[in-house]
Amino acid sequence: MENGKPNWWSRPSSAPEAARIPTPPPTGDRAEDATGTHDTDGDFPLPAPQPPTEAPAATGTAAPDVTDPAARTGAPDLPDTTDVPDEAATGETADAPAVRLTKGETPADAAPTETLPVAGAPADAAPTETLPVAAADAPQSAQPAPAPLHAPDEYRTPPYGEPGPWAPAPPVQRHPAPVPPPRGHVPPAPPHHGPPHPAPGAAVPPPAGAPWGQYDPWTAGGAGLPPLPPRKSRKGLALAGALLLALVTGVIGGGIGAYVERNGGITTVELPQAAGGDTDRAPDSVAGIAASALPGVVTLHVKGGGSSGTGTGFVLDTKGHILTNNHVVDGAESSRDISVTFSSGETARARVVGKDTGYDLAVVQVTGVSGLKPLPLGNSEDVRVGDPVVAIGAPFDLSNTVTSGIISAKERPITAGGEKGDGSDISYVDALQTDAPINPGNSGGPLLDAKGRVIGINSAIRAAGGSGDGEGDGASQPGSIGLGFAIPINQGKRVAEELINTGKATHPVIGVSLDMQFNGDGARVGEKGKDGSASVTPGGPAATAGLRPGDVITKVDGQRVHNGEELIVKIRAHRPGDRLELTLTRGGKELTKTLTLGSSQGT
Repeated sequence: MENGKPNWWSRPSSAPEAARIPTPPPTGDRAEDATGTHDTDGDFPLPAPQPPTEAPAATGTAAPDVTDPAARTGAPDLPDTTDVPDEAATGETADAPAVRLTKGETPADAAPTETLPVAGAPADAAPTETLPVAAADAPQSAQPAPAPLHAPDEYRTPPYGEPGPWAPAPPVQRHPAPVPPPRGHVPPAPPHHGPPHPAPGAAVPPPAGAPWGQYDPWTAGGAGLPPLPPRKSRKGLALAGALLLALVTGVIGGGIGAYVERNGGITTVELPQAAGGDTDRAPDSVAGIAASALPGVVTLHVKGGGSSGTGTGFVLDTKGHILTNNHVVDGAESSRDISVTFSSGETARARVVGKDTGYDLAVVQVTGVSGLKPLPLGNSEDVRVGDPVVAIGAPFDLSNTVTSGIISAKERPITAGGEKGDGSDISYVDALQTDAPINPGNSGGPLLDAKGRVIGINSAIRAAGGSGDGEGDGASQPGSIGLGFAIPINQGKRVAEELINTGKATHPVIGVSLDMQFNGDGARVGEKGKDGSASVTPGGPAATAGLRPGDVITKVDGQRVHNGEELIVKIRAHRPGDRLELTLTRGGKELTKTLTLGSSQGT
């Protein structure tokens, strides 16, 4: 391609087809070149190949080069003159002298020519094409047929004017997207050196016969080019991206939240914890009471009489005396059957010092043990209902178990034992009732007040099916339902002192036999005593006070009694020698009698 013009190449034409193509003479404005295209810049055609000859050269008049820029615009750099054989210019034989032609000149003897306009050019400046015209008066035989310029084309390819089947594709010309000028800015008009341009927006039709549309940068829509695709709104893309990001973030966050909820996190878990501080507790708190009392509480394991059991006791003094319930050690026959374990884990053998069935109390002693810590004793008469209490024992052989509660009631008359059937093993206790949990194994353990002092000895519990002490190895042992009973420490202290000092305990008595089958309100003095003896012991406290058989005792020191068991409990809550005021009914009359309690040896 030269200066934007494609060069079309073809094979040599065959002889028959070349004979039909006339050879145009050169003209000053246009000549046909050897490729079949018309040169509008004044170039001369190249001669057809001829066999070499020995003809002498003829010298023509040389013309000066064309210096007009308009005439040379777009033309390739070619020599100003072209030597053309005389045979190609005039149709004469090769023997004629050659003529040297100059650009812009026409020989005087050249054949007449006709100028035709070229399609697609403006009317006022359209290039012309010059073709030879036969003279009217010239004979037909005087014009020899021009020689073919090319050999015949066996593929029937047109030699001039149109591209062949292998012609290269024309280049695609696209104009860049127009950039809008700044607001208020008027671009300067470009310099114009050629013909006037069409108004903006007017489409310029392509030249006739042009193989493709011509791009005109002055047109508004780019005539001849396909329309550009519409530009998508960036706001829509930004909104879609934001929604997609929110969706992805929500899915990821939900997944992470579910994982953390199910698995407890994705990193090592470190839980907050309070720093170590003071471990001291107030002396009147449960922890303070337990810390001070536990060293003086022991666990007893007893074997004998074909049975075994576990109970609790507490240290009375530094000599090794330990107070517990009678039913805990009743089956032991010697010291080899009783093992004592202290809160420190130290163990020792113990022997029975004394026991009393009527009070359900016993004292054992250990020897060879140092560092004993006796528990301080309180006063059960000062206890009030609702006072806080702490119970310590070995329920179900769980040593050093601490429970707490309150005093639920006072002077609650209870009886325990009676397994022998003759009544000799029945205990009568004017007990302190508590809701502190007491279970089998707590028997004999201390019941402490808020100052850590012993106010009772845990002895019995009330089960859902009846009463019982909860000790033994039976399969149906009762458990705590919040009804526990403890022997008041005032009574336990007196009995323990007697057992340590004499091995026996004394019981206060009034000297009467009671009718235990009486169903009325109060305790009735029987008509006959055991073995047919008198129901009122002669010379005894009751006989001295004037009591008779059949009297019904309803009050002791102003406290109401409803049966014989309650009367026994009230009397045994006192010491021998204490004075009592009894209220009784006789023949429908209410009488008051005062007596001094006697003493009997316990068993």
